[in-house]
Amino acid sequence: MVQSSPNQNDKLIKLLEEQLKHSNRQIEALTEQVRHLTKLLYGSKTEQSKYNLPDGQTSLFDEDDDDSFNSSEHTEEQSQQKIVYTVERKAKNRKRNDFLADHLETEIIHHHPEDTTCDCCQQAMIEMGSTIVREEAMFIPATIKKIQHVEHAYECKNCKRDSFQVAQIKRGQAPLAPIQRSLTSPSVLAKVIYDKFTQYLPLYRQVKEWERCGLFTNDKNLSNWVIRTAEDWLFPVYQRMKEMMIKKSILHVDETYGKIIHRSDGKRGNSNAYNWVYRSVLSQGPVIVLFQSALSRARSVLEGFINNFRGTIICDGYSAYDKIADVSFANCWAHVRRYWLKANSKNGMIGVNFCDELYRLEREFKHLSPSKRRKRRQKHSKPIVEAFFQWIEESPFYGNNAIGKAATYTLKLADGLRAFLYDGRIEMDNNPAENAIRPSVIGRKNWMHSVSEAGAEANAICLSMAETAKANGIDFYQYLVKLLTELPNLNIHQTPEILNQYMPWSKTIQATCAKI
Repeated sequence: MVQSSPNQNDKLIKLLEEQLKHSNRQIEALTEQVRHLTKLLYGSKTEQSKYNLPDGQTSLFDEDDDDSFNSSEHTEEQSQQKIVYTVERKAKNRKRNDFLADHLETEIIHHHPEDTTCDCCQQAMIEMGSTIVREEAMFIPATIKKIQHVEHAYECKNCKRDSFQVAQIKRGQAPLAPIQRSLTSPSVLAKVIYDKFTQYLPLYRQVKEWERCGLFTNDKNLSNWVIRTAEDWLFPVYQRMKEMMIKKSILHVDETYGKIIHRSDGKRGNSNAYNWVYRSVLSQGPVIVLFQSALSRARSVLEGFINNFRGTIICDGYSAYDKIADVSFANCWAHVRRYWLKANSKNGMIGVNFCDELYRLEREFKHLSPSKRRKRRQKHSKPIVEAFFQWIEESPFYGNNAIGKAATYTLKLADGLRAFLYDGRIEMDNNPAENAIRPSVIGRKNWMHSVSEAGAEANAICLSMAETAKANGIDFYQYLVKLLTELPNLNIHQTPEILNQYMPWSKTIQATCAKI
């Protein structure tokens, strides 16, 4: 019998110990994955945390399934985000008629006794008073009215009798329609676009409602109306907004996926296309929100849209947000918090608490000027950020488990995460862009896909108009009616400066289209 040497035994023991450590790591990773899947299946779908700070700070986002820098974000989960604040409100005794707007037309229905003759003496009775016994809301369904534009011609009979005079004729001029040789009008087009991009009502579901009102059409007609309107009259306004946006120095950017059936790149219709959103910040003037439809989420799409832009882009950790000339990137702390929350452990909650403390300070600094906010961040927020990074670097977080991914993600974006400390105009997260892209996500769940790239581009233009109008306190429907009534009769292509009067923040639009 051959006896093994002590050296061989030591090597065997070390080998077994290494295998045991590897097995333990695998077991730990699998246990963590089971815990995470169990939480997804049975746990809360928001990031509202039991580890709230005394002032009520909670998560700003829902959990995201983005496990790498290169995969598409599941933005529909973010659209279910919940923000919880502790606010003390005084109880209000709300009266029933407070639910009706003051400007509503009031119709009074009088109820008199059927017989005003006294039952005793048979004399006529005199009214002694009246009482309002109730108020109610009455709904009047929408109706379609047929409008005929008739141009009248006039001639001068006196000049007509003179053979040496040129005939004098004057003719009335009807205003040009948004779509020539079509039954549609500015109000109908505005209603179709409003219902789709504000009420998220797909075109095929609008058809029956239009039929009920007396307009017989189909979803193909409605689709063509939207595309023609977007291309002819909304796109010039969109382009003007884009020119103004590119001159700014800070932008929020985000993207989410969509579907386009007929693609020019040869890919199948079930391949992902993308909607990009770009949003300016309030500290640099009126807010502009623009969408862009693209077949991919490559860096070239971003570069093409922000051509000539110089400044800072606030974004998540996706790899396309990098290496663009004259552009710096500020990364999103909400994504960092989400990674640490996914870890679902004691160390994970330590990371979450670092983030929550930064958000608590941000609420205190919210109403300060950018310069004062920068100074407060330098004094109060910067030590927390540096302590957070130091804690991660000194901790033994490694591997492909949730805590390791959180640490890797945070340290990889450390420079971009520090950016908000040095500029008071920069937000510490990309919430404005994620909130702005929510309509695209809701729309995707309702109308599912775009048939053509032209349709997807029209969707992006209409969403841009809707969200920019909303951000500037404008009634989107009234805004559309004004644009589609007046722009076809203006020379906007030769004198594009006219479009400045039709920006949502212009005095004219604010005066005529402001929300009631």
